[in-house]
Amino acid sequence: MKIVPIGVSARHVHLSEEQLARLFGRGYELKVQKDLSQPGQFAAEETVVLIGPRGRLERVRVIGPVRRQTQIEISRTDAILLGLKPPVRASGNIAGTPGIVIHGPAGTVQLEQGVIVAARHIHFHTSDAARWGIRNRQLLRVRVKGERPLIFEQVLARVSDRYALDMHIDTDEANAAGVKTGDEAEIIDD
Repeated sequence: MKIVPIGVSARHVHLSEEQLARLFGRGYELKVQKDLSQPGQFAAEETVVLIGPRGRLERVRVIGPVRRQTQIEISRTDAILLGLKPPVRASGNIAGTPGIVIHGPAGTVQLEQGVIVAARHIHFHTSDAARWGIRNRQLLRVRVKGERPLIFEQVLARVSDRYALDMHIDTDEANAAGVKTGDEAEIIDD
């Protein structure tokens, strides 16, 4: 059996160095609240406000460290509240996505693009992928056995020697299946 841990990914923001400075002040450095499942990544103490055409989300967690470009990951439910129609995309693929206003303690940023609903995916360390015959960007089927068992289709495999084994789904998907962070899922062979 190919068992992977589940990580439920709530709405969050990845900031570029430039946007971090505009929102929190020049020279500002994120403070680690807690380490995340992927090596080197952390939930920061800092939060921002997301402002869309129809609504706003308060206290949205910033994820560190800073990235090359700013990206906001929300659920479909969040998108409806904000009045946005972001596409489902792999992280980093933000071309042609909706923009949003981000408000921080030192300023406000109007993004032209960057809002996505993150595609469900599994991070594989290269050794795990090799052991199971998984290729980078392969689409997988994954069974979860929560209160409402279901099979997730088109789960993107992301393989790197910088990753730790973990399946990432958003809060809408987790709620639909009745699962939480730390539960397990099984990759199904076709």
